[in-house]
Amino acid sequence: MSTTATIRDVVSGGGDRFIYLVSALAALNGLLFGFDTGIISGAFLFINEEFVMSPLIEGVIMSGAMAGAALGAAVGGRLADRLGRRRLILLGAGVFFLGSFTMAVAPNVPVLVAGRLIDGVAIGFASIVGPLYISEIAPPRIRGALTSLNQLMVTVGILSSYFVNYAFAGAGAWRLMLGAGMVPAVILAVGMLKMPESPRWLYEHGREDESRAVLRRTRDGDIEAEIAEIEETVAKQSGTGLRDLLQPWMRPALLVGLGLAVFQQITGINAVIYYAPTILESTGFGNVTSILATVGIGTINVVMTVVAIALIDRIGRRVLLLVGVGGMVLTLGVLGVVFYVPGFGGILGIAATVSLMLFVAFFAIGLGPVFWLLISEIYPLEFRGSAMGLVTVANWLANLLVSLMFPILTAKIGTTSTFWLFGLSSLLALVFIHRLVPETKGRSLEAIEDDLRNSVSLVD
Repeated sequence: MSTTATIRDVVSGGGDRFIYLVSALAALNGLLFGFDTGIISGAFLFINEEFVMSPLIEGVIMSGAMAGAALGAAVGGRLADRLGRRRLILLGAGVFFLGSFTMAVAPNVPVLVAGRLIDGVAIGFASIVGPLYISEIAPPRIRGALTSLNQLMVTVGILSSYFVNYAFAGAGAWRLMLGAGMVPAVILAVGMLKMPESPRWLYEHGREDESRAVLRRTRDGDIEAEIAEIEETVAKQSGTGLRDLLQPWMRPALLVGLGLAVFQQITGINAVIYYAPTILESTGFGNVTSILATVGIGTINVVMTVVAIALIDRIGRRVLLLVGVGGMVLTLGVLGVVFYVPGFGGILGIAATVSLMLFVAFFAIGLGPVFWLLISEIYPLEFRGSAMGLVTVANWLANLLVSLMFPILTAKIGTTSTFWLFGLSSLLALVFIHRLVPETKGRSLEAIEDDLRNSVSLVD
């Protein structure tokens, strides 16, 4: 049988094979998210050679996508609730394409920043709708792994961007680096045209027959129990405004989401992703060598995310978070020491590379995938889009702050103190997770919501 025929059979069929296909296509949101996040790191080395920029302007270019992402996340939750998850994915793919094209042809810094802002809006959409769509369409028994597939694709996107950067580094072709994001945007848009809407969104909007049809295609067994849970949840709905999110029974979930959103960023991961070539160049590596070293970092990110996906539905979310963040505390401490010791030349570069790889590895088994999974699980259906939008805005604002301040911090207090500051943030995150973050392994979204409505705490 031909490959085309096989794909056609899966699309027209149902069950696990179909849900894997749907999740893989939706996870392309993560790939675009990662690609457009990581591509600037290598391109920036050559943009800096073409345009004269102050440290502040450098920070603005780096953080421009984060400002756009905060905007995209601010409106993305509402759009996901109004338009539907699938339509927002299609809209986001178009915005991704426009942003990549604008950056590729930018004649000056203002247009380049505008392209970064447009690209950022699409990243904001993707960071919400990818995990949201997958979590709502996936069966509970494999929801953790499938939703974490989105984070895996984020890491694949980052790694892909490093390969693209390396491929064009010899020629210094930063425009081709940035324009390459148009390709996966087209693939995502075309792929999602044949995919179904979220069954929970359909039921919430009075399209019960369509909801049942989607569940029949994505479940191998009886769907009536799941339909009954969704029906009961929809019946409890009362509103989706900001005031509703602040109800006493919602506050524990909101605190967990906002806390993890901020800690995921202020522990320094995206400072490493965005500035890895620059960090390594400061140790004595050349431009091309620095970019090649980031390929190794990106590979570790992908491999450890695969490990997290294999474990997340077996040992649970909390264990991965605690192990991952604990490892981040240790590696950031070591990384600060590496930059504190002067005069080691090439050995310093190797030590810094190994430390960065270990830091990324621990992030990739904990805060990386588990944050996005948890915020797609712990919020009630009626608030899910809005709550995820609010939490994701906080995530991107923290990202914006870190990416804007990192070059300023390293200039003012030094690289060592900056990494130790990230280490202190990681230690605080460890305490927060231990005290407040719940375990959601193997539970239906409706059961998690029921516990939240009947309790003032998410953690026993």
